[in-house]
Amino acid sequence: MIRIGTLGAAAISPNALTKPAANNDEVQVNVVAARDRPRAEEFAEAWGIGEVVDSYDEVVTHPDVDAIYNPLPISHHREYTIKALRAGKHVLCEKSFACNEAEAREMADVAQETGLVLIEAFHYRYHPVFQRALELYHDGAIGELVELEGAFNIGSPRPGDIRMIYATGGGATMDMGCYPLSWVRHFTGEEPEVVSAKVEEGPPDVDILLQPELLFPSGARGRTSGIMKAGQPFEAYLNVTGTRGKLNVRNPLVPHMGHNIELVTDSGTKNEELTLRPTYEFQLDAFVDAVKNGTKLETDAEDAIKQMRLIDNCYRAAGMKLRGMRP
Repeated sequence: MIRIGTLGAAAISPNALTKPAANNDEVQVNVVAARDRPRAEEFAEAWGIGEVVDSYDEVVTHPDVDAIYNPLPISHHREYTIKALRAGKHVLCEKSFACNEAEAREMADVAQETGLVLIEAFHYRYHPVFQRALELYHDGAIGELVELEGAFNIGSPRPGDIRMIYATGGGATMDMGCYPLSWVRHFTGEEPEVVSAKVEEGPPDVDILLQPELLFPSGARGRTSGIMKAGQPFEAYLNVTGTRGKLNVRNPLVPHMGHNIELVTDSGTKNEELTLRPTYEFQLDAFVDAVKNGTKLETDAEDAIKQMRLIDNCYRAAGMKLRGMRP
């Protein structure tokens, strides 16, 4: 049994941790702390968590905790992930992994030093929908890659949301745009150059739209979009054009909420729909397997360094300062 302590009572926590844990016999969420104790107590009661403590540090050092779930604001990922690793705990860290590449490298170095599991929570990567799209590509269904386009766009968060605050690691690229950047990286298996980037700024230093143009080593081109602005409808897709056809994946983000894989070639159009089991359950399964058996994770700390490097380069191309920089 892997005993998990959770830092905070973030909105993502039920879907990402407590619901999947309830369906996994090898996991128990047993300790929680939040910004204030009543909030932690309410969360613990709702999800059957046995112990509430008064601080994140108490969760991290708790003797009855084997692993930490870190859904804190991105500005706090580095501090508490490193504290957890130093305390001998494995870590499931929400995306974006860190404020910038330098922080990600620090976290990865400690994970390597301690020999503990550290995963960035790109849950989509462990779901059969993304794996099937990769299988079709690697089987030659669309030929050589020509162009990739990915988007995760939503409406504007509520006023005061941490995603709209620079100091907490805010920005559309950090919260939404990181997904399509990860999709195209993992689909190609390549690290792209950022050629240019279109940006719209909302609050000071916070992007509410960032759309980079990418060039991959193979010569394929890419475009991604991350938007959080008023009136923007929800969009989540990955469309790939090859020399022999097209592969369109609708909702690779949360395919358990509905999805479609469309393959278009000279032979016609084929559509596939796979399991609706949540991405987060597959992710927790992978985390458990890595902790118990040492299985390599697709979104481990080394991958997170590459992901944060690309995000940094998007901000540079857009003329914006990196996250985590002091005033």
